[in-house]
Amino acid sequence: QSAFAFGCLMSNMWLGELDCVSPEAFHSALEKRYPAFKKTTQQDAQEFLICVLNELHEALKVRAHDRRCVMDGKASRGSVSETSIITQLFEGQLSYEITCLQCKTTTKRPESFTVLSLPVPSKSTCSLEDCLKCFFQQDTLTWNNQIHCSLCGTKQDAVVKATITKAPRIIIFHLKRFEWQDKHKGKLSTAIRYPLNNLDLSPYMAQPVRRATEYSLSAVVNHSGFLDDGHYTALCKHSVTTNWYRFDDDHVTEIPNSSVQSDTAYLLFY
Repeated sequence: QSAFAFGCLMSNMWLGELDCVSPEAFHSALEKRYPAFKKTTQQDAQEFLICVLNELHEALKVRAHDRRCVMDGKASRGSVSETSIITQLFEGQLSYEITCLQCKTTTKRPESFTVLSLPVPSKSTCSLEDCLKCFFQQDTLTWNNQIHCSLCGTKQDAVVKATITKAPRIIIFHLKRFEWQDKHKGKLSTAIRYPLNNLDLSPYMAQPVRRATEYSLSAVVNHSGFLDDGHYTALCKHSVTTNWYRFDDDHVTEIPNSSVQSDTAYLLFY
């Protein structure tokens, strides 16, 4: 039901017969599955996005058999994986390389993602590249963050470093503006600069890079206000005309490229 309502919403938007299109039917269908997203409550756009992607994946997925040949030429049953247009477009793969500082044993842990949550390393100003460097830098795990080393048989200090082993066709960045400040959760008002074109992810890729890893910005979700009292707007690039538009409730206006850089950016779509 949610997927059908989403399809109708997309169809109405692309027809271009109305000045604005209401997502009421889609929201109502999704609300039945996720009661937390009721109209009367403030919710997080990143959490809502993940729910939408998961819901569409579940509705559109197909089962694919991964058959592997054995030495005598016979095909084994193999494993069964599930794929959808959502995984084909948005799913990427990370690899976490974890090295025990006691025995120097290194293990790799794969992890899939559809939205990459990036730390914001400054309270005043920084760039998307700064956020990426912060996420992919090597970290040391100590104290309560120690890992259990299978070779040592106990918890040990370790270093961990992430790399991208599979870059998605469309990559979504979530800028982690909300953080604990003392005993309260507050919002970082950091001005984060981000490129409109030529975002290069090759420095964060595991070698070798199999295909081009440069991206162009296609949409921005902005959050203005505070944690419990805010407002979302969106900036979207038309895939045909490449013109940019600002979506603010039922107001849609064309904007110049110079207005795409926003100090309140929360989600970036490349």
